[in-house]
Amino acid sequence: MATFEKCPVCGGELVHKEVEKVLRGGVHTAVVKVEADVCLRCGERLYSVETVRLFEQIRSKLERGELEDFQPVGQSFVVA
Repeated sequence: MATFEKCPVCGGELVHKEVEKVLRGGVHTAVVKVEADVCLRCGERLYSVETVRLFEQIRSKLERGELEDFQPVGQSFVVA
């Protein structure tokens, strides 16, 4: 995880927690639960290098339509 003692954005206190991250790639969207340091003041999230790499891999698969590793959950709609 990042080596910050305080939030680099506002200087607030950081706590380690599990969070949900929404990732988009092409017309597809995925939600993944990951660990992050979260600022109690401004809500900024700090992710490890490994987690950011995971985000990049997921986005890439979504863009290419490689969805076999993902579990469908409901449907998404656009409201005009």
